[in-house]
Amino acid sequence: MLKIILPTIMLLPTALLSPQKYLWTNTTTHSLLIAFLSLQWLSPTYYPHKTLTHWTGIDQISSPLLVLSCWLLPLMILASQNHLHHESPSRKRIFMTTLITIQPFIILAFSTTELMMFYITFEATLIPTLILITRWGNQPERLSAGIYLLFYTLISSLPLLVTILYLNTQTGTLCLTVLSLTNPLLTTSWTSLLLGIALLTAFMVKAPLYGLHLWLPKAHVEAPIAGSMLLAALLLKLGGYGIMRITTLTGPLSPYLQYPFLTLSLWGALMTSLICLRQTDLKALIAYSSVSHMGLVIAAGMIQTQWSFSGAMILMISHGLTSSMLFCLANTNYERTHSRILLMTRSLQPILPLMATWWLFANLTNMALPPTTNLMAELTIMIALFNWSTFTIILTGSATLLTAAYTLFILLTTQRGTMPTHTTSIQNSNTREHLLMTLHITPTFLLILKPELISGAPL
Repeated sequence: MLKIILPTIMLLPTALLSPQKYLWTNTTTHSLLIAFLSLQWLSPTYYPHKTLTHWTGIDQISSPLLVLSCWLLPLMILASQNHLHHESPSRKRIFMTTLITIQPFIILAFSTTELMMFYITFEATLIPTLILITRWGNQPERLSAGIYLLFYTLISSLPLLVTILYLNTQTGTLCLTVLSLTNPLLTTSWTSLLLGIALLTAFMVKAPLYGLHLWLPKAHVEAPIAGSMLLAALLLKLGGYGIMRITTLTGPLSPYLQYPFLTLSLWGALMTSLICLRQTDLKALIAYSSVSHMGLVIAAGMIQTQWSFSGAMILMISHGLTSSMLFCLANTNYERTHSRILLMTRSLQPILPLMATWWLFANLTNMALPPTTNLMAELTIMIALFNWSTFTIILTGSATLLTAAYTLFILLTTQRGTMPTHTTSIQNSNTREHLLMTLHITPTFLLILKPELISGAPL
């Protein structure tokens, strides 16, 4: 554990002390080395925990998410170079420091085995994210987006803190491995029901569940590219991971908890897919598609079967890479046309043919084309839900159909059609952007060959 956390913390002096000329090179290389070093966590040699200490331990649920969080830091640094081109050197360093500060918190959140430590790191990720959005966002609305993010997260996580303290007084421990043996919420009283709601709500807001998702499109649209990638690929996964951890902790959930959350998440997957079809803003469209995909993850976490957990894990990793790539592509369009409106950025294939290939790959993985891991995940979740209740197939089937529809809508709108006159003289795509897309799509394609690495099941 330490051999990843210490190099990650050492990234801070790298960002602060590197000569201006080598700032980007040094930080990107250093973070890429950490990313490659973290691949060792995907090894199948642990059950139930690997490198277990008093505070941290890596198991098959947390290891894929840890590798994803290490993999995305160099990609966020790569994607931000053009955005920070006109900033002063000191501001560039502050931006890098803010990005790097989030990383140890996310690593600790995914690997901790103690509930209070998990709560602290879960909340600590909020502060640098807020700084990223409110300082480096593009428009004045970024302040209201930051306030939405702050209040939604804080209000929902207060009951979580109270419940964690209550659990500590009742059971005398907050260690996840011990709590999963005692199952403190197995009683059918109203107390345990309220405890279950309090424990889950914070993660439902973070995931986000439909109805508690209003902060997400705002935050995504206003955030800089690194903020969007961070939110879509990692912070939403904290919500999904929290739900899976809590549901394994509580034992079988009460129907009073299962039915409302399941209904909302599946209905939300359908509704947000419909919202995507009438979006005009490209970043908002990708943000709403994240709500749709995470709805399936929440539903899978609620029914607590091996199949659904495997599907949720694979979908979280696949969606993390795919949505991050889509945000990067939307950002390359924005940097050239200075607009997120689909009508203004249409028909770019004749000007940027290589970018059109990346758009095609990203959209095909987003709409879960065979043989991608996105399809494996969606099918696994749909089968698990169908096994739980046959009626869910109506909602999941419709959501999948609409996902394909809005994904094709993105592809056709951005790449095809008549070219607007103002886009005829935009700059070419460069090597940095192609490298960024390659580092997103390569893991996605390689995981097709061995999806059990990220399935969350003991190998």
